[in-house]
Amino acid sequence: MSMLDILQGNRGLIPEHYKTLTVADMEQRVAELKQKWGPKLLIPGHHYQKDEVIQFADITGDSLQLAQMAAQNQEAEFIVFCGVHFMAETADMLTTDRQTVVLPDMRAGCSMADMANIEQTERAWKHLQELVGDTIIPLTYVNSTAEIKAFVGRHGGATVTSSNAKQVLEWALKQKERILFLPDQHLGRNTAYDLGIPLAEMAVWNPMTDQLETEQDPATVKIILWKGHCSVHEKFTVDHIRNVRERDKNIRVIVHPECSYEVVQLADCAGSTKFIIDTIRAAEPGTQWAVGTEMNLVQRIKQQYPEQQIESLNPDMCPCLTMNRIDLPHLLWAMEQFDRGEPVGVIRVDAQIRQDAVLALNRMLAIR
Repeated sequence: MSMLDILQGNRGLIPEHYKTLTVADMEQRVAELKQKWGPKLLIPGHHYQKDEVIQFADITGDSLQLAQMAAQNQEAEFIVFCGVHFMAETADMLTTDRQTVVLPDMRAGCSMADMANIEQTERAWKHLQELVGDTIIPLTYVNSTAEIKAFVGRHGGATVTSSNAKQVLEWALKQKERILFLPDQHLGRNTAYDLGIPLAEMAVWNPMTDQLETEQDPATVKIILWKGHCSVHEKFTVDHIRNVRERDKNIRVIVHPECSYEVVQLADCAGSTKFIIDTIRAAEPGTQWAVGTEMNLVQRIKQQYPEQQIESLNPDMCPCLTMNRIDLPHLLWAMEQFDRGEPVGVIRVDAQIRQDAVLALNRMLAIR
């Protein structure tokens, strides 16, 4: 493999000839490679991925669920993760050294995860220790880099998902007096509020200014929220909710807890991707839903549950740009490269980072 090939793999750039292939040709070739490799190949597909990719997924789910299912699969030699970088990192950390995790497009990322890097976090930790002493336990949403997970693991904290955030926060508050919650302020705020913690006992840490954004005594702050957010879920507003309810008083609004506090409070219900899917699946036929989450998922559940009336809460919403990097040409390219013995997009997490990050993941998994 040439240096140009390596650089192309790192940048997610595919050779030009893939752009000349028809969809039918690419689908046939992917299907042939899947059949050739059989159980030695596993393709996990995140809920937010494009249909052109999801159609070939062996398993679908949220990020941690997919990584856990990949870890349980001992037969697969190659795991072609159709998601984003932090998800593939988690899969690499939870699988064995003889298994290779591949991300078909290395540009596939998460803007939220990029809002907290290790230098900012180490600096914030030092400042906060000076403010309130050794009274803080760090938690991080799984939508974060391996380095941030490792930081949390080293300092006695745990990861959280949108499904188990409440249980993990309850656990954390028994360990220390206050929590530093990375990197999504909205999930942290919404979860803490559900636990009965008033907004007055929460404050935002701004990593750009290295300041705790509050006028009150830092000692009164119980939840320190990192100033990060999901660029998709912030696009849902209270005006969207008011507009759909003015148009149709029977419509139910269901949103993801990465939405703002104001949106979550005004919605009929809020929960993880799995919660949204399960709630709509269990609803009476003909129920009307305005869904506040990523557009690919909204369109997919609309197709899967035609007996329901489903629409996006934001009619002008676009799919997440970073979550949607992986397409059929990139999937085929990645598969053909490892079939040739020249894999691209290989994800390898440093051994020490992996060890510390797995501590945070395992603490979460042990919480019931």
